[in-house]
Amino acid sequence: MIKKANSDQEIQQAFQVRTTVFVDEQHVPPEEELDHFDKEAIHFIVIQNDSPIAASRLRFAGDYGKLERICVLKEQRGKSYGAQLIQAMETETVKKGYRKAKLNAQTHAENFYKRLGYETVSGEFLDAGIPHVTMIKQL
Repeated sequence: MIKKANSDQEIQQAFQVRTTVFVDEQHVPPEEELDHFDKEAIHFIVIQNDSPIAASRLRFAGDYGKLERICVLKEQRGKSYGAQLIQAMETETVKKGYRKAKLNAQTHAENFYKRLGYETVSGEFLDAGIPHVTMIKQL
């Protein structure tokens, strides 16, 4: 079940998934993973059997929704949870009156986002030591 994280407990569950994927698995420094933008973001979590298995956050900047921190626990990948998170964030973006979505994708996931309608609009750059590209989609 995908839901917006409304309580402190649900937000902590989102942080737990993000820490497992980005800090433990991908070695992103914790101070880069959890940042000051978390206070203004809308957080999403996927719960399965009462446990958080995927998370993301959504912010608004300029004329677009910025999809960030999209992650799925390793043992749950390939089951469409990432695509479901993207859909939930796109729906929320449109609901808030925005018509464009933007994200910075790790390059290994670029084709995943292309299949969901995103177009690469930048060259490759490093974020937390990991190669990324910027992608956008008209909603």
